[in-house]
Amino acid sequence: MSTQTADHTDIRATNLAAVLGHLRRQAPCSRAAIASGTGLNKATVTSIVGDLLDRRLVRETQQTQNHVGRPATLLVLDGSAYATIGLEISARGLTALGCDTAGEQILRWHRAGPGVDAGPAKTIAALAALARRAISTVQSSGRRVLGITVGVPGLVNREGSVVLAAGLGWRDVPLRAELAAALGRPDIPVTADNDASLGVLAEHLYGPLAGAANLVQLTGDTGVGAGIIVDGRPLQGNLGYVGEIGHLRLIPDGPLCGCGRRGCLEALASLPAILTRVDGTIDDDPQHQLDTLIRRADAADAAVTDALAEAGMHLGHGIAAIVNLLNPEAVILGGAYALLADHLTPAIDKALREATIAPDAGGCTIVASAFPSTATPLGATAQALTPLTQGRLPAG
Repeated sequence: MSTQTADHTDIRATNLAAVLGHLRRQAPCSRAAIASGTGLNKATVTSIVGDLLDRRLVRETQQTQNHVGRPATLLVLDGSAYATIGLEISARGLTALGCDTAGEQILRWHRAGPGVDAGPAKTIAALAALARRAISTVQSSGRRVLGITVGVPGLVNREGSVVLAAGLGWRDVPLRAELAAALGRPDIPVTADNDASLGVLAEHLYGPLAGAANLVQLTGDTGVGAGIIVDGRPLQGNLGYVGEIGHLRLIPDGPLCGCGRRGCLEALASLPAILTRVDGTIDDDPQHQLDTLIRRADAADAAVTDALAEAGMHLGHGIAAIVNLLNPEAVILGGAYALLADHLTPAIDKALREATIAPDAGGCTIVASAFPSTATPLGATAQALTPLTQGRLPAG
């Protein structure tokens, strides 16, 4: 490909991504509105929209009467032809979520197990079985699967290998490669990422704080991790190892963490740490154990409220480190933390305000996620659309 052709292809992809992004945020809207909102000329927008219509990524809808001139035909994203699948691995089980390219949910499944002690091979086999079922369901709806992304609680490198997932007991697991091999579908791209990074993407795109330029989401169902949006973009770091706030050491001689160190935030305030403190162990049904914990907290059981207050204090100190560094608008409590937010937030907020240097914690608020059970797989469906949002259209 010549340099001139390559440059033209790059410009076309950039322009197409701009049009799709505008439609995702503003639809229904007219071609003229897209041109005005993106700064592209009308001829370019008309050409790109024509291509999107041909590929069934966009469809025309009702007309609107302008104040001057003829009615304008409005455009919306079309979810009838394509979809993506988001998967999550956690101590509470496996989740699959399917969304079409217009953002509408097609399927949502959760299965308990195979459990933290099952090991990577058994877990990936179970995940592949769930993914195959999801692929079949999407295809039976007449849609093509554009991609699959899986979220896991731990360090995930750019090749999709899990370097360390302390809460699962995983080290150096080539998750992306093994899942792709198990699926045997080279036509469907597979990627893997940190669960919190995917969770904050869901909040940034679809939550009540959608579009917030500086946002953090904190999860603690298996390990404690933070997904981070800075200046409107996901924070990725040099090798992708960001947000591991769970391994901030708060008490040097504290309880042993799965990473091998002592006194990490994860060992003090993750859901497994809370359950272990209250019940003495993690049983075979962590979801039932969590439900019981919530009921006991709501009933003001002293042992539970004390454990949650202490966990909230530790979380507040961990969050303060993020707030002092990044000054986010909000920290969103995800997963089980969202379900326990009423009991955790007072202690979190108190410790946060004591430990931050900026007045009023730099304007940061603590809020519960609107997606306590689905933020990670929802963000995964969005990330699986990355080629499309970068202007790379599916082949016809």
